[in-house]
Order: sequence, then structure tokens, then C-alpha cells
Amino acid sequence: MLRPVGAKAVDAALLLARVTVPEPMRPGWDAALAMSASRIPHQRLVSLDSRMALAAAKPVIVPDTVVIEHGKVFLSEVFLRAADTLGISVQPAHQQTPTDKAIVERTFESINTLFCQHVAGYTGRDVTRRGRDVAERAVWSLPDLQELFDEWVIAGWQTRPHDGLRHPFNPDQAASPNDAYAALVAAAGYVPVSLTGEDYIELLPADWRAIGDGGIQIDYRTYNCAELRPYARKNSGITSRAGRWEVHYDPYDVSRIWVRNHHHGGWITVPWTHHSLVGQPFADFTWRASRKIAAQRGLDDTNEMAVSVILAALLRRAEQGPGAGRALARTRTAQAMGNHLPPELTTAALSEPPKAAAVPPRPLPPPGPEPDEQPQVLVGDVVPFALFDPFADDLEAGR
Repeated sequence: MLRPVGAKAVDAALLLARVTVPEPMRPGWDAALAMSASRIPHQRLVSLDSRMALAAAKPVIVPDTVVIEHGKVFLSEVFLRAADTLGISVQPAHQQTPTDKAIVERTFESINTLFCQHVAGYTGRDVTRRGRDVAERAVWSLPDLQELFDEWVIAGWQTRPHDGLRHPFNPDQAASPNDAYAALVAAAGYVPVSLTGEDYIELLPADWRAIGDGGIQIDYRTYNCAELRPYARKNSGITSRAGRWEVHYDPYDVSRIWVRNHHHGGWITVPWTHHSLVGQPFADFTWRASRKIAAQRGLDDTNEMAVSVILAALLRRAEQGPGAGRALARTRTAQAMGNHLPPELTTAALSEPPKAAAVPPRPLPPPGPEPDEQPQVLVGDVVPFALFDPFADDLEAGR
């Protein structure tokens, strides 16, 4: 999963869940990417798992063991708990021993050469492996890149034969990942894994909080609802957690949380109390950015209402997209993408530029007054405009 800064533990946890369920076809994908058009035994799998009917040609596996490095994402409680929930063993690799996960290291290099270097704006690992003005050529956002990468995995990676895979019944023939999966699933079988909504909640990061009269406080945000109020000031019964309640949350959508009901079972979905003001999901880093803006403006960054107003304005600006200057720059960059085409498609068009239509000469303007007859221009005092404040109206409306 592509992230602007770095992956979180929840990304790795949800990635485990993604490999155990079918990948659905997405709008805009070619029909050739469907599992029904691949060598995977589609009809047999559909009879075992109805979700395979509209699935893309991507294998569904249930790992027995996952080899991890010593990064904090994989050693986190979130990832280890997710692996335990899915019945997957976790085996740490030896430190400074890349051969323990040589397949992973080689896969990263293959992705770099087969996909990344063909993307506009590719920087490479050093200055000798990049072109000029790569920043000006970057036209893809992270969601766009994620969509391209997901499609490439199915269209390019899964169908590409290589020497690392051999068909079990024909060792002289190199196999693609889909070919190897089709042969193995026919011999070993397929066991569908059904993940419910509660299973995904179990994979999210967890915290332990007390329920007050006003609800639950997390990072100066208040969560409350009618279903939660009967448990205010009550003990959860978990003595090891001092009577606090287990709370799960999605770092990329903190507009709601899930509280485990230790008394009656199940989960309580608790919305953020100011969600009606913002009106859309937001991530935890967006909330922190709004608090930072509030502090820079001299406001109290612990004032939930003030930060909520700034957050709403920030999300509206993000929804409107870049300004005219940025849009123009991206348009020029997209036009410059023509140099990725073969020479016969670009030089031919440039060799014979279109002839401009003949334009009759414009008549000269009448002669103006002599220098001593120039009109006198009166210049008054220059009054500067005030600085534009995009949050002023929002702050006034929120008071």
C-alpha cells in the first residue's frame, strides 16, 4: 500500500486480510483481467466460494508463516494480533541477514525495474538513474499510483513467466504465478476464508479508555452516542486494564470508533460528536495538521470546536483540488508526456508544423498628443490590501 510518509501497522495488518479474500474487479479494468479469463480454475473455485464469480485474476492464499524483518510495523501489537487472528505464524528474520527473505528483496527489485521506472516522474535510487526535471513530470497522485500498481500486479506480474517458477508436471517450462497457483490449487485444494465486518474491526489498532459522562476522549476528540451512554463511569470488568474499555479505531478514518461491549458482547459503533460539522471522513494526521494550524493562529489547539472548524475548511480546500496555477503546471506536464512515444509518432508531427493563416496587418493607431500635451495623472496615497484569511469566515461561523 502506498502512503505519503510510511506504512502504519494497520496497513500491514489489513494486507494480511487482503491476501485471504478474493480481489474484486474494479470499474475500468479490462475483462481480460477477470479470473474467469485466466488459467486459474475459475468454475471450480466459484463452486467453493461465490465471491470468486466477480474476482480478478489474483490468487487467494492463506499463509501458514510470514517471515518479517525487525521493523516496528511488523513487531507492533497490531500486526502480531492480526496474524494471530488469521491463524498465521510469524517468524522474525535474523538481523542483517537479507538471505532470510531473499525472495522479498528480489521482488522489490523486480517491481522497481518492471513497473516503477516506467512511471512518469520516476526518481531512481540515485541521480544517475533519473532523468531531468522529474519533479515537473510527476503527474500521478498516490491514489492513482495505487490503482495503477494494483492493475499492473494482475495484468503484468501474475501472468509473467520467469525461471523462479516451474510447472510441476513440466519442469522444463517456466511458469507464471497464475500458472503455478492453478497447478497447486488443483492438487492441494482451496479453503475459503470468510471475513466479516467484526473480523476487520479486530485487525484495527486498539486502545483502552474510560467512558466518562461525555463519552470517550481520544486526542482531544470526543466520541459519544446513545448506545454508549448507559456505560458511562462503569467498569468494563477487565481488571488487567483497570476497568477500562477496549477501543478500536482506523487511523485513516477517525470519524468513528468501535468499543467492545465487555458486558453483552459485540461492538458499539461510536461517532465523533462534531462529525456533522466536518461531514466527511478524515485521518489522524489531518487532525494533527489542523491542530498545528490552530496553534500557529494563536488559538487553543485543545479546543475541539476551533480545531473542527479549521479541519472542515482544510477538507473543503482539499476537495476543491489544486489552484489554477498548479492545474496549469500539471496540464503542461501531461502535454510533455508525448516524448514517451516512439520517434515515428512524435517527429512526424513536428516535421511539418501547420501553416498559420494569413492575418491582415492591423492599422496603426492615431498619433497621440505631443509630450507637453500629455494629460496629468494624479497619484493618491497607496493603501495596501489586508492579508487574506481563508479561515476567518469559518471561525466566525463556529463561535
